[in-house]
Amino acid sequence: MCEYCGCQAITAIDELTREHDLVVGLIADARTAHAAGDADAMAVTARRIAEVLGPHTEVEEHGLFPALAEEFPEQIAGLEAEHRRVEAVLGEAAGATPADPGWPLRLLDAVNLLRAHILKEQDGVFPAALAGLGTEDWEAVEAVRARAGTAQCPKRR
Repeated sequence: MCEYCGCQAITAIDELTREHDLVVGLIADARTAHAAGDADAMAVTARRIAEVLGPHTEVEEHGLFPALAEEFPEQIAGLEAEHRRVEAVLGEAAGATPADPGWPLRLLDAVNLLRAHILKEQDGVFPAALAGLGTEDWEAVEAVRARAGTAQCPKRR
């Protein structure tokens, strides 16, 4: 992922980037499972993605995004809407493999959206945060991380 702007020198951004990297690997697993027609493996992968995104999204939406929302309201609202779209599809697999035969394609669409979303954050949000956030903002992000915890590295297929 991104290493050109130096934003990974900030612990909060480094942690978010590490989580992005985990999710990108899991997206590859979901695509592989889809190609194999393995809806059960897709559901397991969806649950693993959701495990990573739980604390990740909390840190973004309650720590990082509020500090950027005044300057970039439309972009932040769009990113939050994408979070809801991805969460809805991942949530369908929370208990078991969805019986709906259309779910695997919805998951594939959701992980494709998620991949593009990650690039927006890596290439736009994180550098903007590096340039625009002050010490108090970073302390607020760290406080949210302390409450949310960090995602454990879920086992990949």
